Amino acid sequence: MSSPHGLRIAQPRGDDALGDWRYVHNAVIPVQPLSLAEVRERAGRNHLDLAVADGVLVGSTTVRPPRDGVATVIARVLPAHRRRGYGEELYASALRRAHALGATAIETCVLASNEAGLRFARAHGFTEIERYVLPGSTIPWVDLRRE
Repeated sequence: MSSPHGLRIAQPRGDDALGDWRYVHNAVIPVQPLSLAEVRERAGRNHLDLAVADGVLVGSTTVRPPRDGVATVIARVLPAHRRRGYGEELYASALRRAHALGATAIETCVLASNEAGLRFARAHGFTEIERYVLPGSTIPWVDLRRE
């Protein structure tokens, strides 16, 4: 899919593209780095997309399919490419995917240390439903939901 910002959003195909998705994930979420094998496993159960603008990798999305009508949508933009509208486009694309999969409610999760991500989620109608710390980590995750 192309956008007015020149953003192309597409599923990663092959290990090189999955490696790009991994790069974005690990850059944005350094407290929970993933291996390529873990990304392959996620690609088998979730919908993953990469975002490229003018040939440059700028972000990624994850859509976890709905359970009991609730899908999880996660949009990530690399720090050097933020505040250019890419997050809006990634979020809108992931939201369309979640609804196409039958979602009636949407959740997201954001590291508590990611203040910009929390502001983005709240500005899009999400409210906090839970905070928790994963084993081996010290930074809480914040789960948010919008109906």
